[in-house]
Amino acid sequence: MTEPSTLERLLDEARVEAEVFALRPDYRAALLAVDGIVPGPSDETGEALLQEAEAAARRALGGRPVEQLPHVAAWREAYRAFGAKPQRTRNSLEALLRRAATGLPRVNRLTDLYNAVSVLHQIPLGGEDLSRYRGAPRLVRATGAEPFDTVAAGAPVTEHPQPGEVVWCDDAGVTCRRWNWRQGRRTGLTEDTTTALFVLDALAPLTDAALHAAVEDLATRLGRLGPEVQITHRLLTAGPTSAQGD
Repeated sequence: MTEPSTLERLLDEARVEAEVFALRPDYRAALLAVDGIVPGPSDETGEALLQEAEAAARRALGGRPVEQLPHVAAWREAYRAFGAKPQRTRNSLEALLRRAATGLPRVNRLTDLYNAVSVLHQIPLGGEDLSRYRGAPRLVRATGAEPFDTVAAGAPVTEHPQPGEVVWCDDAGVTCRRWNWRQGRRTGLTEDTTTALFVLDALAPLTDAALHAAVEDLATRLGRLGPEVQITHRLLTAGPTSAQGD
């Protein structure tokens, strides 16, 4: 098991570059590093949570277009700010909400959990396998040379982000393109994942209180995934940041 100090050190070294905050000074990233997870496939608990999230999405939409939800609209504007077309590359929250009517994906225990929390709290949320990470997470504007390990037409390929694109990365390359659009294959969560990183992305009008509620909900649910689960979290903002361990 990873020592708590290792999780704390990882989050201490995490950063969001000033060039990203220049695009959206209201941006906040809540990072949770988790260890001691008992891994597994999709299960009944996750199924119930996904069904709850699907029902919540129907209530939130109430027949109106997904892009009219305030946090979805804010992320569309953020995508335009670095040159992405939100109609073609949808942020992860919008993508999930659009699938909720016909059924959210069932992937594995961890992915099902964070997808449901994302929809329930209307916030983009991603998960990575920390055992496959190289160095600390950072959010940057890409040079265009960074490798991104993904799949195209069913085969593994290496792509590269557009120069100026907002990407999460580690020392080995891009882990998520276009802020929260598509996660890489290398660090994807699996049924064997025992240590993970979760990233919650917030823009105005989502309040600090709403972000905190999403973090607490995710942490509580993750804490039930094993008798020795350890969680450390940190908030990255344009101002002072804070870290806390559980």
